[in-house]
Amino acid sequence: MKAIVYHGPGNKAWEEAPDPAIVDDTDAVVRVDTTTICGTDLHILKGDVPEVTPGRILGHEAVGTIEQVGTGVKSLAIGDRVLVSCISACGHCRFCRQGSYGQCLGGGGWILGHLIDGTQAELVRVPFADTSTYKLEKGASDEEIVMLSDILPTGYEVGVLNGKVRPGDTVAVVGAGPIGLAAILGARLYSPGRVVAIDLASRRLEAAKSFGADLTVNNAERDAVSCIRDITDGLGADVAIEAVGVPEAFELCTALVRPGGRVANIGVHGRPATLHLETLWIRNVTVTTGLVDTYSTPTLLSLVGNRQIEPGRLATHRFGLDQFVEAYDVFARASDTGALKVVLSR
Repeated sequence: MKAIVYHGPGNKAWEEAPDPAIVDDTDAVVRVDTTTICGTDLHILKGDVPEVTPGRILGHEAVGTIEQVGTGVKSLAIGDRVLVSCISACGHCRFCRQGSYGQCLGGGGWILGHLIDGTQAELVRVPFADTSTYKLEKGASDEEIVMLSDILPTGYEVGVLNGKVRPGDTVAVVGAGPIGLAAILGARLYSPGRVVAIDLASRRLEAAKSFGADLTVNNAERDAVSCIRDITDGLGADVAIEAVGVPEAFELCTALVRPGGRVANIGVHGRPATLHLETLWIRNVTVTTGLVDTYSTPTLLSLVGNRQIEPGRLATHRFGLDQFVEAYDVFARASDTGALKVVLSR
């Protein structure tokens, strides 16, 4: 088969790789019909995730078709169409039993495209297939459903739910890329008073408006802290969601939030960020971090099925599976290309 293989920082290739096979009886082999590229993949290529070693097939998002199942797989059969979750779950350990699948102790967690070969390939081995995939009925398109592998549950769980967005809240989302837009979609489900998108790119701020942002701030042109204070009687945002993964964005969130407010960090950070406890402690600010657990995926699948959210709108560029190198180039130059999510399909 062909796959995107990582060869160290800045180096990847679409090349021949061995076909995956069943290793454990709870495995399935899935034919990848649709996949995408995540911002985390760009962090890997920058060298920010040293656990990813040369030779690894990248990717952790896919919609596909079951080609093989192990003898221990109970709920799936050859030919089933499935969503492959970015998080694998053994289903039995302490953390899985409480829904914290990202912290799985039984060999799961974020392993695809990280600790084992991933989904940016023609075929992928999925461990713990019964608890790490979602069987799909007819209806929503692959392009919509693939957004539920990672980006939508990440924005929803790590941003909206960790940030405890409530009706009437002023929510500041720093970063109007794909994760920030997913957080805006999720926040709108809780009837916030205002959602403010903050970014350096005007094209992404225009996208944020279409995804439900009430106000946008280009913080290359205006001071975001002053803007938020102006609309909140000097208090600051109830919730500030960091959706970039750079120190400046996190530190901006801590400056935007009101006393008693919440900072929800989603971004994957490759460099240390300064935590100004000397100013935050007296303001009763809560800071949360997190790897997505994907416990919300069934809820999000229902919302997509009922057309209450439309994640397919995140897809801006489409490619064939054999165009991965071009797709990576377009996604990596998002400020020039306007890319939000690139979708690759057979």
